[in-house]
Amino acid sequence: MREEHSIPSSVPEPRIPNPEPRPCRLSAIIIARNEEAQIGACLDSVQWVDEVVVVDSGSTDRTVEWARARATKVIQTTWEGYVNTKVRAVDETSGDWVLWVDADERVTPELAAEIQAVLRHAGDEYRGFYIARKAIFLGRWMKHCGWYPGYVCRLFRKDAARFDGALVHESVVVDGRIGYLKEPLIHYTDTTLEHYVEKFNTYTTLAAQQLYQDGFRFRLIDLLVRPPFAFVKMYVIKRGFLDGLQGLILCVLSSCYVFTKYAKLWHLWHGKGDS
Repeated sequence: MREEHSIPSSVPEPRIPNPEPRPCRLSAIIIARNEEAQIGACLDSVQWVDEVVVVDSGSTDRTVEWARARATKVIQTTWEGYVNTKVRAVDETSGDWVLWVDADERVTPELAAEIQAVLRHAGDEYRGFYIARKAIFLGRWMKHCGWYPGYVCRLFRKDAARFDGALVHESVVVDGRIGYLKEPLIHYTDTTLEHYVEKFNTYTTLAAQQLYQDGFRFRLIDLLVRPPFAFVKMYVIKRGFLDGLQGLILCVLSSCYVFTKYAKLWHLWHGKGDS
């Protein structure tokens, strides 16, 4: 359950201009629901920013309590989808720049230092920055399977960026030049198989609905070919076999994810009387 990102053959380093740096105010945003096990450590990792905004969508555990103890602002609202909830979070910020962090992610001290440096010296030249994610799946760093570095735009100027309209795996669209940072985010994507399965049904449904809304017609060949191809691509071509048993589990589950997504797409068309 992961969006794919093109990985550049060479990552350009942000050019550091000579003029005196102009101070930038940085806000971090986090959206959450029932994340009491994760959000405390996430918030601790962004205490160095100027402002932390958390938008909670109906948590029934201690997520809000943890957030109020560490965040600058906590907004409680009903769930409005991934894009609208993140838009709400950005609207609540007051910084020039926004750092988007999920509750299961951590900003390392090295990444924090790099962000502070580029905003001091390269903030006028760039409008956003791609950050790699070091995903930890069942306790192991997924260095292969096509998961690393998996660059995502997570640092952007508030006045030059917007979220796209995807139902799942939404992304940031930046108007202007985007650079690359060297240090990765740490992403504790799935600590247990139960957690993966809990997300599985929701994510496959949203992915199928996105295909349906985009007018993608169901084809039997998608159901027959895409799942095994996903496994071969991740396990063989992307060398997932080097990630041990966790790599095998991830590649098999990802193949099941693809099968279920297209099966749900078939059901959406079938429900409209088109089998």
